[in-house]
Amino acid sequence: MREFTLRGVILGVLITVVFTAANIYLGLKVGLTFASSIPAAVISMAVLRLVKGSNILENNIVQTIASAAGTLSSIIFVLPGLVMVGYWAGFPFWQTSGICALGGILGVMFTVPLRRAMVVESDLPYPEGVAAAEILKVGSPAEDAPPPEPGQPGLRDVVVGSVLSAGFSMISSGFGIFATELNGFWRFGGLATGIGASMSLALVGAGYLVGIVVGIAMLVGVLLAWGVAVPILSHLYPDTTGLDTAAYATGLWRHNVRLMGAGAIGVAAIWTLIQLFMPMVEGMKASLAALAAVRSGKGGTVPETERDLPFDYVVATSLALMLPLAGILYYFIGQSGVFSGGLLWVLVIAGTIFCYIIGFVVATACGYMAGLIGSSNSPISGIGILAVVSAGLLLSLLLGGGRLADSDIQKQAIAVALFVTAVVLAIATISNDNLQDLKTGQLVGATPAKQQLALIVGVIAGAIVIPPILELVYQAYGFAGALPHAGMDPNKALGAPQATLMSTLAIGILSGKLDWTMIGIGVAAGVVLIVIDEVLKMLGGKARLPPLAVGLGIYLPSAVTTPVTAGAFVAWLADRHLKARAAKAGQSFETFAESPRRRGTLLASGLIVGESLVGVLIAGLIVAADNQAPLALVGDNFLPIAQWLAGLFFLLACADIYRRVAYSKNSGS
Repeated sequence: MREFTLRGVILGVLITVVFTAANIYLGLKVGLTFASSIPAAVISMAVLRLVKGSNILENNIVQTIASAAGTLSSIIFVLPGLVMVGYWAGFPFWQTSGICALGGILGVMFTVPLRRAMVVESDLPYPEGVAAAEILKVGSPAEDAPPPEPGQPGLRDVVVGSVLSAGFSMISSGFGIFATELNGFWRFGGLATGIGASMSLALVGAGYLVGIVVGIAMLVGVLLAWGVAVPILSHLYPDTTGLDTAAYATGLWRHNVRLMGAGAIGVAAIWTLIQLFMPMVEGMKASLAALAAVRSGKGGTVPETERDLPFDYVVATSLALMLPLAGILYYFIGQSGVFSGGLLWVLVIAGTIFCYIIGFVVATACGYMAGLIGSSNSPISGIGILAVVSAGLLLSLLLGGGRLADSDIQKQAIAVALFVTAVVLAIATISNDNLQDLKTGQLVGATPAKQQLALIVGVIAGAIVIPPILELVYQAYGFAGALPHAGMDPNKALGAPQATLMSTLAIGILSGKLDWTMIGIGVAAGVVLIVIDEVLKMLGGKARLPPLAVGLGIYLPSAVTTPVTAGAFVAWLADRHLKARAAKAGQSFETFAESPRRRGTLLASGLIVGESLVGVLIAGLIVAADNQAPLALVGDNFLPIAQWLAGLFFLLACADIYRRVAYSKNSGS
């Protein structure tokens, strides 16, 4: 069967462009991105079946290319920090694109040697890779296979979810008839607290996909932040300036509690890497042994389904990329004129080596984590935290002797820390996705080398589209603390939570002013959460408390976390209903619920895509019209009614998703 085709590449690139735009908006708004492999596979099957000769392997190449959108777009967890710290005034195309492309291709190269050990010879579950393979099998049947039964999950479900969320988002963010967020803040004597809920169906979709365990863990984080930390801090630091309750409580959370969340996330990420260390070592030993056999001439009979990109090519490409990486880093540092001569070259060489060493370590870690829990749930943010802290400490060592007391040198060092962290994060995100895609390919009989080449194509496509999309949304909305134009509404700025965190850490480390007390409390809380989760694991039940998810619940705004938890509960309730129906029908839950659960996955993916694309569309209109609300049909005095309408229709939308999954007519058929 034909596999790597021109039409497949073109279709994969087009899907990549669309999903990358959606992921950039969603990630900057709420700090979450979605995996695009499954919806890309569905779209590919729907399009290619209209032409002659399409097959499952061609569809697999399309989803492999498009999967780069769900991963490389995570670069926005760092890059906006260069704007926030005032080093960039926008996103220069070649520098931004170079960071994405070089880091992404290195992510592919670094994981090629890991495929045999982690995909072929391991028992890692690869949940998303297996799910994508099943969808490809259902949507790309053999020519002699019986016709599919009517009502099977497919493209229609993605479209339904997209239309629902796109319409809701247009009515709220565009027309202003629905409120975008519901908030409440209260004071009880000297204590203050509050809670919020974003009226975002995209976040409901994200919560549906992450599941009830992660949803509850994030809710625990919200309760720790707003039910414990903020009230205690409001007692310790009473308001003496007459701020309203919302501004006072939010300020305590933003300047203190978020650092606690950062500490919890950091220690959770370190614990994850500790757990993975020995499996990574064993995996590398097995992989290197297999590669040695191939190089000794014993690999000539290796079948197509076991052929990776040639090892010599992988090594040569990885080494060759050191030159452009060093070149772009040299230009990045040298353009300001702060550093020159030997010190400039020391920073360039140290930064390049840092990207390679840390990049290879995180490539191995992220590949393994993807196999354990899936690409969507891997702690990429934790990897970024470790990278920026490591980069900050390295630069503090290289620029010691009082140099960092100079404000210009300090600003340049902060920018360098963010630059190398962005490269490492690009490596991490692509390696996180690569092995997941290779698992899908293994299950459908694909050629690994062709998939690896396809992912490089997707990386390049994503690297080209990321800079203009970043520039577009920045000019339209601005970021928290960084507005490009005078008179812009700071309340409508994109939060870019991870980029804010990375910037805060880099500034704090290199200025020596980081509030280690709050981070230390977060670290201690993270240790307690790890112990609790390990005890729950030892008890053998289904109850778990992932410490990283709790840390995110502390760190992210409650308005973001609340709808994520709501989506997780929608999925949980649907599963409970399906279990009851399966028991009544005398069937196993797995068999009975396979089709409706797949429908839920596709509906949730559609919810994310629809709202995100509307966000990008509105961003374009804002830039074109030079108006923060170009489509608004009502004024601020309509807000009380808009809040009631938003809450009502938000609940109805959640109920509709539940109904479509729980009462799916083809359950068990």
